[in-house]
Order: sequence, then structure tokens, then C-alpha cells
Amino acid sequence: MRFLHTSDWHLGRSLHRVPLLAAQSAFLDHLIAAVREHEADAVLVAGDVYDRAVPPLAAVELFDRALHRLAEAGVPTVMISGNHDSARRLGVGAGLIDRAGIHLRTDPAGCGTPVLLSDAHGDIACYGLPYLEPALVKDELGAAKAHHEAVITAAMDRVRADLANRPGTTRSVVLAHAFVTGGEPSDSERDISVGGVGSVPAGIFHGVDYVALGHLHGCQTITERVRYSGSPLAYSFSEAGHRKTMWLVDLGPDGSITAGRVDCPVPRPLARIRGTLRELLDDPALDRHRDSFVEATLTDATRPAEPMARLTERFPHTLSLVFEPERADGGPVLSYAQRLRGRGDQEIAEDFVAHVRGGSGPDERERAVLREAFDGVRVDETVREGAGRHG
Repeated sequence: MRFLHTSDWHLGRSLHRVPLLAAQSAFLDHLIAAVREHEADAVLVAGDVYDRAVPPLAAVELFDRALHRLAEAGVPTVMISGNHDSARRLGVGAGLIDRAGIHLRTDPAGCGTPVLLSDAHGDIACYGLPYLEPALVKDELGAAKAHHEAVITAAMDRVRADLANRPGTTRSVVLAHAFVTGGEPSDSERDISVGGVGSVPAGIFHGVDYVALGHLHGCQTITERVRYSGSPLAYSFSEAGHRKTMWLVDLGPDGSITAGRVDCPVPRPLARIRGTLRELLDDPALDRHRDSFVEATLTDATRPAEPMARLTERFPHTLSLVFEPERADGGPVLSYAQRLRGRGDQEIAEDFVAHVRGGSGPDERERAVLREAFDGVRVDETVREGAGRHG
């Protein structure tokens, strides 16, 4: 059976306030064309369909059109909710949509109930593990602790228990939205760490023929059977070097995997350029970036006059301007934003405590209080998003 694995559409998202809905629409056109061109038997969408729990109407309409086109193509689609989605909203009407071959899996309780697909060699059980917020699903799944590894382990125990009661020829696919150890993050994924830990080991998915992952925006192979498709578009300049693709996966009759990448359309490339303002304006080697979305980092010792206006004369699509003046010794003077880049909420809070105490950071008890506070805020946000449907 041939699967087209994609994820992290983030419908409704913008890039530095530039709307991307037209580019997202072009990607969905490409998705439908790729299904037909490569004769895919099913589509796997591993979460973060929307960029936020209450998406704009235009994003909902785009999603609705995509579902109709997938149904018209007659290709089964299995889709889970991610940490950016409201699982309850995305799952509305799932029972009816299921009849059209669009299988939405947003309820954690259904982790062990697969969508059954079949080919000439038998059944393929597709299990959907939506994003599992540990504090909210721990009791429902019977997990030992409220952290990611425990709840995903509990969900996978249900998957393996269901598989054990099926014929030995049944092949298996799991869709999951998680941060798996070994994956390379970017700046555009929302932090999902609980208690300071956000990742889970790849071995947690043992016993499954293929794991279609979502959450990280770069296309990655964790193991032969565990892969991220990545997002179809770049959603931050940290993704400027990404090759945006989907996985085309052939699942053999013996459970073997053959996978190749299908490139996604690039509406406008991203470029990161660095130097003094005069260098950026005069360097002929930078001509290739005239039509790119540009992030410019200025290294001038003093801030030049009207840098954005002058840059946009040469690079009309400059979206981000960063100042990193270089010291006399050649080292950069990092801005506050630069110092925080790539750091989690817990690390930032601990550094702040050390700053206001003159260098004395929090002790273990205080770290635990901070972890509990951050975990509680995230759970409260998730609960409010779910409750909002009653408003």
C-alpha cells in the first residue's frame, strides 16, 4: 500500500504578518495532484491542521475544500489533531465525515481503535494518536505519570493490545504528534515540554510497521520506520534551509518500508543575509535574493539611518531586521531576543531568577514550582480552548 504522509499545515498562519493562505491553498492543490500522480492509496495527516484552536474563517473554508477534494478523489485520509488544533473543534462531525473516507482521530480514548484499510495482501490497521496533553489524558489512558513518555506509552499499549488480537498478517501504521528524541526542531514549533521534558524515545513505537509523525517542521528520518514529514511551508526563518516535502511510503506485504520525498511548491524562498548595511546593499552576490523573503542581520557598530527603507529598495520582501553590532574583537553583541533564541520557557524563567538575584539561580524546590506553573498555564489554555465551543 502506498501512503502520502504530510503534517503541520498550520492553515491560517502568517509569516511576519504576511498572509500565507494563498500559498497554503497552492500546497493543497499540489497535494491532490500528488495523490493522483503517484497513485497514493491513502493520505496520512499527522496533526496541526490549523495554526490555532479558533482558526479564521478563511482557513476553515480552505480545509473544508481540501476535505471535499480528497473525498472526491476516492483516497482514504487519516488525520489527527496536533497541539495547535482544538481537538474538539476539529473532530466535530467526524462520524459523518468518516463515511466519506475522511477519518478524523481527535479523541485520545480512540487510540486503540484503528481505521482499517486493505490491499491485495490483507489489512492495514491505521491508529491515530492525537496530541496527548499529559495532565489532561493521564487518567483516561491509565498512564503512570503525567508526562509525555508515560501517556504515549499508555496509548501505544492500547495499539499493541489491539494488534495482538488481529491476524498475524495485519500490518500497522501509527500517526502521532509528538517530539521524538533525535528530531531537529526549528523556531516555529510551540514548546510542549512538561516538567522540563518534551521529547520521547523512538523506541516507544516498537512493534509498528510505520510511524507518521507530526510536530517538527523539518522533514526527518528518525529511524527507517519513524519519520517526520515536516511542514509544507516555511513558517520561520530558521526553516530557510529546509527542503519542504511529503513522504511517499510504500508498505510492502511483509511490512517492509520504501520511502521517497515528494517536493512541495515554494511560493517564495527564504533568505538570511548578514553584514553591514553597506555590504548588504552593495554585494552583487546577493542579487539572487531580490525576490526572496529576507531576514537581514545588520552588524554595523552603530545603528544606521532608515535601514528597513533602504533594504527594501533592494530586497522588496524584507520581513525581519535584526541588529547584532560586532565588538572590536569581532564578536557579536547579542540582543535579548538572540540570547533567548532556542531556549524553553523554563530556562528563560530560571535565568531571570538568577539575574534578579545577582547570579543565584533557583534551587530544586523553586525549579519544581516553576515547572508546575508552566505546566498549569498550558493545561488551562487547552481547557479554555475546549470549553470555548460552548460559548
